[in-house]
Amino acid sequence: MSSEPRSGFSQLCPHGADRVELPGVYGPVAALQGPQPTDPAATVLLVPGYTGSKEDFAPLLDGIAEAGLLPVAIDLPGQYESPGPDDESAYGPAQLGKSVAELVTALSAERPVLLLGHSYGGLVARAAVLAGAPVAGLTLLCSGPSALPPGPRYTALSIGEQLLRTQGVEACYALREQLTAQLSPQIPPPPPELARFLRERFVSTSAASLLGMADALRNEPDLVPDLATALREHDIPALVVAGEHDNAWSVPSQRDMAQRLGVEFVAVPGAAHSPNTEAPHALLKELLPRWHAWLRR
Repeated sequence: MSSEPRSGFSQLCPHGADRVELPGVYGPVAALQGPQPTDPAATVLLVPGYTGSKEDFAPLLDGIAEAGLLPVAIDLPGQYESPGPDDESAYGPAQLGKSVAELVTALSAERPVLLLGHSYGGLVARAAVLAGAPVAGLTLLCSGPSALPPGPRYTALSIGEQLLRTQGVEACYALREQLTAQLSPQIPPPPPELARFLRERFVSTSAASLLGMADALRNEPDLVPDLATALREHDIPALVVAGEHDNAWSVPSQRDMAQRLGVEFVAVPGAAHSPNTEAPHALLKELLPRWHAWLRR
């Protein structure tokens, strides 16, 4: 799940990464890779949320590379520029987690892999670890312990599903824009170039992907105990990060999840559900020192 920022940072933020394709079970996985630092200490695999894409991490890419790490941001299968199956059941966290675990395994042949999942991508990253992904560290960004709680986002998923099934992706996006304007009237509309990108990304995402992920967001079970066991058994360091004003999973619920996992919790000042675009410098200030500490273990 992504939110569209109205600040100086966005999915169109300039960066030095290259558009590449990685091998995937359903076809090429579209990715932004780089910039390439000299002798990177690790690869940072960045997994986006519902209706998101690799571009959600554009404001982070150069900063990660400057810290001596190789960033790789992906579109999940079915998202934007990555192909995916027509089967809605293929887009649950467990199924997508297996594909991410395979990608982690391939990338870890060159160097350690730090895995970050944003929002729905956090549920997928969790599933990847439970599937045995050999990660050197896990970061859950604005993600929760289970399904979304009741509220505007949950309701919008139910309304959107009905419209998506009856009228298609274009109509669903139009409704999404109306709901965004109603729920956040204080936020100005995006600049035309960004608005065009956001629309193109949404309508390019497969309907099966949108429907399957939406179903999981309403029904995902609490797997925190399972993840806690996996982190402990495989000695994987982890971190839970939320924007201080997160409006998807509540900040207290994310803090509680961190406590149950036995890991650190961090709130990013000035951010809501997408610190990667709302406060990227503040987010990197929290992430980079911890990631380097994990790699020195």
